[in-house]
Amino acid sequence: MSENGDRTTAAGVDWDAQAAVFDDAPDHGLRDADVRRAWASRLGSWLPARAGDVLDPGCGTGSLSLLAAEQGHRVTGVDLSPAMVERARSKLAGRDAVFRTGDAAAPPVGGQRFDAVLARHVLWTLPDPGRVLRHWRELLRPGGRLVLVEGVWGTVTPVGIPADRLTALLAPLAGRVHVERLSDDPSLWGGQVPDERYAVVAVPGRAGHRPVAAGP
Repeated sequence: MSENGDRTTAAGVDWDAQAAVFDDAPDHGLRDADVRRAWASRLGSWLPARAGDVLDPGCGTGSLSLLAAEQGHRVTGVDLSPAMVERARSKLAGRDAVFRTGDAAAPPVGGQRFDAVLARHVLWTLPDPGRVLRHWRELLRPGGRLVLVEGVWGTVTPVGIPADRLTALLAPLAGRVHVERLSDDPSLWGGQVPDERYAVVAVPGRAGHRPVAAGP
């Protein structure tokens, strides 16, 4: 859903080609009521309590954007795939949301700043996640937060970002870091999963401020 250059990412996926079937996965389309409620509940605890501006880089078909909008937030979604962006626009028609075609690593938002950057399963597709995190931090208002859902998938040739690596990348940036394990909650995925899946909520701190990690 995001990458420099063409629409086939470093993960080897052509997201334009995947757009038509992307929502078939339970955690992508959120068509099952239980899965949808589970993500809505988690999102409500991760995003700011007050309505604000949320950037969703690598938004895909906009399922998390929709949940954020339903919770009162103003959403800007960005995805490199025009087919994904078109589906997101349709899904959020009439909502306080805009969607743009562009690189999630460098979202085309001009001088706009946000109360939260919400990215799910995006960083692992990018060749320099540390640089991307630094740029996303620059897009936050004071007191804003990064909400990052990531994981490691597969056993033979696993792909993804382990939680300890992501927290290390955030260490120079974040004053507070909360890590939340998601693997053990089948309601998020439509069934049991064997992989490492987690969320990180990071609030950038002052330069030299030592990060504080929390969570199971």
